[in-house]
Parts: sequence; structure tokens; C-alpha cells
Amino acid sequence: MADDTPAQQDSKLTITKRKWADEGKFLTGRHARPETDRLPPGQHLVKNWPVLDLGQQPSVSTAQWKLEVHGFVNNPVTLDWAAFRALPQTDMLSDIHCVTTWSRYDNNWKGVSTRDFLDLVDPMEQATAVMLTSYDGYTTNLLLSDFSSPDAIIVTDWEGAPLSEEHGGPVRLVVPHLYFWKSAKWLKRIDFNGMDHAGFWEKNGYHMRGDPWAEERYSED
Repeated sequence: MADDTPAQQDSKLTITKRKWADEGKFLTGRHARPETDRLPPGQHLVKNWPVLDLGQQPSVSTAQWKLEVHGFVNNPVTLDWAAFRALPQTDMLSDIHCVTTWSRYDNNWKGVSTRDFLDLVDPMEQATAVMLTSYDGYTTNLLLSDFSSPDAIIVTDWEGAPLSEEHGGPVRLVVPHLYFWKSAKWLKRIDFNGMDHAGFWEKNGYHMRGDPWAEERYSED
């Protein structure tokens, strides 16, 4: 039985993760691009972190917060704050790029990497996309390949402090290689779907994917 253990641990997801890591797939910022290519076209640098939302900022305490996972997963779960913080914790450094043309370099995040999260929920083969739902009713979609990028992280802390309410605390997603509207604030629910469905801004003219380096801002781009 002992000889079987390594093979059992090398799940399909783990093998895929190693392949992505070997290829450097999806990496952004200074670790993957020359400094001259670090700023996407049409963007300008800021030192502050501008606040953008749909006009309301839901107040969700850590005692109230829960994250529901549904759809094509072998382990659908509902995590409260304690259960989420008990998952492997990761520190990451990345840039962010907003579709409204600002970018901010070198943001320090702490939370659960999406790859560790995927190890927990174990997506089925049918899963190709995710839909994120926030506590204010906001939705946005991501391909599973983007959600599982090595620098994507479900964040609780920024710059060494708990993520503030205005920036999506207690928990938000950060996917640095896409425009920041894809990094849903006040994260409440993740649905694993068999096809890519449009979220709020995607239904209102924004691009389905949102690659900053391809300037995928609007549906016609």
C-alpha cells in the first residue's frame, strides 16, 4: 500500500498545477514580464487605491461572513470565517489594473490561493468556468483556467492589515492578470459551471474575459 501513496497524491489537478508552474502560465507583473512591458497599454500608474463599486458597500462582519461553493465540484462546501482561515494561507505580491485605466504596482496580499482552494472543492471535468457572486449582488465570470492561475488569490489582508470594507473586505478575489472588475469584492458565492456565462458588467457591454495587455475592455474589443 505504501508504494501507492505517491500516485494517489498526484491527482489530475496537482499534475496540471505543476505543468502550469513549469510553463510560467498566466504570471503577470515584474516576475513574468520585462519592466518595459509591465504596464498594460492605455494604463497610468497611481500610488493610492481608488474605490469603485455599484453605489453601496455591504457591511459584512467576519462573524456573519460565509462562502458558498456550488456547481460542478466533488466537494461543495460552505465555509465560515474560521474554516476559511484554517485553509493553507499564502502571501503574494502582484500588480492590479483597473479598466478605468489606473494601475497600482506591488500589492502585498494574504489569503488562500485559488489553487489550494481548488484542491479543497475538487472541480469535476465538466467545470470550465466560475461565476462569482458578492454580498451586494454583483456578479462576474471567469474561465476556470483564469481562476486557477498561479497568482490568483482569495484575499483577507492587504499590506499587512485586514482588507477594508471599501476594498471588498472581509474577503475578495484578486486575479492580477485580468482587469480588476473580475476580482469580485465582498465574495459570497462561487458557482462552477459547464460554460461561461456573463456577469453584471459583461451583460452591460464589458468584455467576457478582460485581458489588460490585449485591452479587452468592452465586448467589441
